[in-house]
Amino acid sequence: MKKTLITILQLTVTVGLLYWVFHDPSVRAAMALGMREADYRWIAAAILAYIIVELGAVVRWHILLKVQGISLSAPRVGGLFLIGMFYNQFLPGGTGGDIIKTYLLWKETPDKKSGALLAVLFDRLVGLIALIIITGVLIFMRYGWLTRETGTRLDDNPLHNPRFYVMVVLIVFGSSVVFVATTFVISGFNLLRSLPHRFPGREKLIEISAAYHLYARHWRATIAAFGASIVCHLGTFATFLCVAYAFRANVALIDFFAIMPVERTISSLPISFAGVGTREFVLQVMLFNLCTVPPNAPPDYWMATARLIGLTG
Repeated sequence: MKKTLITILQLTVTVGLLYWVFHDPSVRAAMALGMREADYRWIAAAILAYIIVELGAVVRWHILLKVQGISLSAPRVGGLFLIGMFYNQFLPGGTGGDIIKTYLLWKETPDKKSGALLAVLFDRLVGLIALIIITGVLIFMRYGWLTRETGTRLDDNPLHNPRFYVMVVLIVFGSSVVFVATTFVISGFNLLRSLPHRFPGREKLIEISAAYHLYARHWRATIAAFGASIVCHLGTFATFLCVAYAFRANVALIDFFAIMPVERTISSLPISFAGVGTREFVLQVMLFNLCTVPPNAPPDYWMATARLIGLTG
């Protein structure tokens, strides 16, 4: 019942946000104009950037699988990864693809089920650590700009103020830091073995702790996976930046990259399916208030541009 209610809520939010994106005839007309006037060379650049993102993610997962002693060919790892990506897009929540990847790995490596599961979990964890670091650096560099008083030009609704979303991201960011630090401490001091033998999931937690030590011993591979994660995140930011340039949004690279962790974090929350609508809403608020994208344009056109950047990205 709980899962059903959450799915219904996500579906309701998604439909509502899609209605918000497309319901205004004048904005739809401005979106059509923006698409006609777009520079599609930048769209091609965005596609290339995102191909690099997916290649980096495949390389990361391949590295983590090898540490667990799972040797599959690069094309097979890539195939399983893309199947997982497909399910991430079309299943409720953001982990459906991980479940499918794990299931398919178990079928191919039945004697290494624990290693397959841990490789999937650490793929997420390494990506999270990389995002934490990038987010921390970018928000630290542009904190004053991101939280400056803009007059909330849309209206007085706090949901239309960029500062609100920066605060949400900082809360999520702080929680993630605490989570990662806690898991490292628990693993480093082998605290899980002191749990009662009847503690639910005790053996699985000990396996995960052992995986920490395994990846620590193979620190070169772990650093390589971390580097691939950095490429993935920055490549995703570059994808959206190229799309923004395609729609004539004259925004500085550092400013756009500072906005992207905010958008990525908010749209990854399980509010709507695959961030549909949430992405466009956050980009509209951030780009209009902070960057005036596009400059000196009528409201319908800048709203359309922000929504097109989110949808196309």
